Amino acid sequence: MFPAVRMRRLRTLKLIKETRLSTDDLILPLFIDENIAGKMPIESMPGQYRFSIERAVKEVSEARSLGIKSVLLFGIPTKKDETGSEAFNKEGVIQRAVRVIKKAAEDIVVITDLCLCEYTTHGHCGLIENGIVLNDPTLEVLGKVAVSQAEAGADIVAPSGMMDGMVKAIRNSLDTEGFADTAIMSYAAKYNSALYGPFRDAADSGFMFGDRSGYQMDFHNAREALREVELDIAEGADIVMVKPAIFYLDIIAKVRAKFDVPLAAYNVSGEYSMIKAASEKEFLNGEEVMIECLTAIKRAGADLIITYFAKEAAEILSTGAPSK
Repeated sequence: MFPAVRMRRLRTLKLIKETRLSTDDLILPLFIDENIAGKMPIESMPGQYRFSIERAVKEVSEARSLGIKSVLLFGIPTKKDETGSEAFNKEGVIQRAVRVIKKAAEDIVVITDLCLCEYTTHGHCGLIENGIVLNDPTLEVLGKVAVSQAEAGADIVAPSGMMDGMVKAIRNSLDTEGFADTAIMSYAAKYNSALYGPFRDAADSGFMFGDRSGYQMDFHNAREALREVELDIAEGADIVMVKPAIFYLDIIAKVRAKFDVPLAAYNVSGEYSMIKAASEKEFLNGEEVMIECLTAIKRAGADLIITYFAKEAAEILSTGAPSK
């Protein structure tokens, strides 16, 4: 007890860090748009861009030079239809991007988002009938998308549509087609959040009617997230995810405490844009808040962090995080 115990001694010496953030923890999301050449700024996400396939290769190379070992790819196709058929086109935007990226950077881990919302005219994550998102018929389509992405060379597929049984359907499709080694990172606890607005701008995935509350989780619920994660693990998920991250640190901590599986957290577009906007107005120090934010996600229990800050954070981490 005080005065023998003085907690400030070690703080002054800066010897002890219980949580250490590193570039190994970071996954960089990239938007691949087959409608453009070069790159196009995303207005609602300062510092972020849509990339052509060719320009994405350069972006991946730059990220790898900073120590980032994994990227998560989202596709914006030239054509959309009611069923999202471009999502499983062997010559689709993501399939072509994966092949080119893996050829240019063999040691990068390529994760492919596996959802229909970017490929459907209605913008929902499943097949539609009479204004209802159909669960079971969507599963067959998700299996086809997974196989096409694995054939292209994806190391991990990441189903994000929150369809019941999606992990089992995808695992069965992958195994049947000879892709037993392709891993699944499931968006296991994905909440129906108002923080996704900038992403919908970035990925051109806004919905034409209704909302996604019928399949994404109610943000009032915590115990339900544990059921979702448990089911996905039982169905064969190799990595589970909580999304969003900062507003859901309690969920990350609960999942970490209950399940001994690799855990990812998605530091989503709205979380990114809020920090960027406040930083631009000089309401706060953007770099310091960024590192504090990512460290909080890691401290809560995430093994992997999907974040638009990945490159900025990697540059700081290579020289030492800022501190007050």
